[in-house]
Amino acid sequence: MSHKLSGKVALVTGGTSGIGLATARRFVAEGAYVFITGRRQTELDAAVTKIGKNVTGIQGDVSNLADLDRLYATIEQEQGHLDIVFANAGVGQPIPLGAIAEEHFDKTFNTNVKGLLFTVQKALPLMLEGASIILNASTASIVGTPAFSVYGATKAAVRSFARSWTLDLKDRQIRVNAISPGTVPTPGYDQFGFSQEQAKEFVESQAKNIPLGRVGTPDEIAKAVVFLASDDSSFVNGIELFVDGGMAQI
Repeated sequence: MSHKLSGKVALVTGGTSGIGLATARRFVAEGAYVFITGRRQTELDAAVTKIGKNVTGIQGDVSNLADLDRLYATIEQEQGHLDIVFANAGVGQPIPLGAIAEEHFDKTFNTNVKGLLFTVQKALPLMLEGASIILNASTASIVGTPAFSVYGATKAAVRSFARSWTLDLKDRQIRVNAISPGTVPTPGYDQFGFSQEQAKEFVESQAKNIPLGRVGTPDEIAKAVVFLASDDSSFVNGIELFVDGGMAQI
């Protein structure tokens, strides 16, 4: 391993499974010390065990500002600063227009927009000049998907944040980029309410629209996040990096 992140301190929200866990593992392999968050302590403990070293798990919900305050107090006490923030935590559930309830809207926006915003804002006092912020967006920010209008709207907001924050943080030389995964099956798909057969059919239907002919893996997204977190991307700022097999590009 090249140790592109040697000596860096990173935060990965929603780091207990899927893209978040894969990224945390990559960060550690590249030499970083990583803090991960998750809402459920059992899953958080299991993720820390899987990562194995140079990791601290902190239970919390990014939409709860008190949890974020406790998170950053712990990071400040244990490491004193942050070099990388991967604002990854997010939720999504397929509900078509006509059936959208206020609870669904609030939960999705509270996590994906409010939670992401305050994850970044509350991290700023700990972030060093030249640090890197990566926001987890989605191809849903530009491609219409049946029953995912609320989720897509939150990810469009995330993309907009990256543009504006690039300007807000320019004096500190902090880079802000968005990464937009395509179809990547993860344990997060459990919230869709699909049966095993329905999940299989969904993935296969998505693969038909991907030029590479297959869906992605969490580790493929993680490798792209490492690029945006490292000095390899030192002149990359404000972009939306699609890691989607070409799905949203045709």
